[in-house]
Amino acid sequence: MLGFGTAAWEVDVMRRHALDTAFGITVEAQRLAGTEAGKTALLAGSVDVIVSDWVWVMRQRSEGADLVFMPYSRAVGALELPRGSPIRALEDLKGKKLGIAGGPLDKSWILLRALGLRQVKRDLAQEVQPVFGAPPLLEQEFLAGRLDGLLTFWNFAARLEPGGARPLISVAQILQGLGVSMELPMLGYVFRESWARANPIALARFTNATAAAKTLLASSDDEWRELAPLMGTDDPRLQTALRTAYRAGIPRRFDKAERDGAVRLFAILAELGGEDLVGKATRLDPGVFWTMPA
Repeated sequence: MLGFGTAAWEVDVMRRHALDTAFGITVEAQRLAGTEAGKTALLAGSVDVIVSDWVWVMRQRSEGADLVFMPYSRAVGALELPRGSPIRALEDLKGKKLGIAGGPLDKSWILLRALGLRQVKRDLAQEVQPVFGAPPLLEQEFLAGRLDGLLTFWNFAARLEPGGARPLISVAQILQGLGVSMELPMLGYVFRESWARANPIALARFTNATAAAKTLLASSDDEWRELAPLMGTDDPRLQTALRTAYRAGIPRRFDKAERDGAVRLFAILAELGGEDLVGKATRLDPGVFWTMPA
């Protein structure tokens, strides 16, 4: 897990309340420098579980890896605008300098482009001046007034809004605009299917422990006061914004509507992102989503 990620918050809650031992497991957290390090560690077998997105999992499955996905969070991000921005709709982005956290294959950017094609009949990649980069760097560019908008991850969006930024559209709203359930979780726990089948009891206990941690974070403000040292800010307004955004991203369901939506969404991503994004996969394998044995 990342030292500054929400998985670290949940593990902290588990440790303070001894939820892992209460459910009969021991969680050993390895802090890694970045998301790519986590993916490498999982593929190398040095960790059992990471947090990632199901599109990456599907790509790995298409290349022979037996990875599966279990929902973790619906929170992905938003397109933020500076205070006083005249932009009111996607068509107003024409000619504007738009920061995009990640690179040209960032999934939120591809989904925004897909929505633009649907709503304004144009590809935003040809309409805006994209500036790709790491979220912290783009945050500074945004605050310095050198960007007209910023498509960024949810925790960075939450950092900007107490200072006056406003969202033009969230990734959840983009999904809705594309005819996909807003409840579809993009992020999840990822692990090897063979490991899960060999360790069903341990996985079930881990799932119960993380669910218990989420319940505490969803219901108790005291938990967030304890978490403050891990949140990267002393600003009470920002801490509140992060708490609100985290709670809003807790998955409420993952039923047929969400699974069907994932199939449609993957087709969109494959069309716009191509093999560079989805690898050799031409359609979503339903087996990408882990189902607990009865």
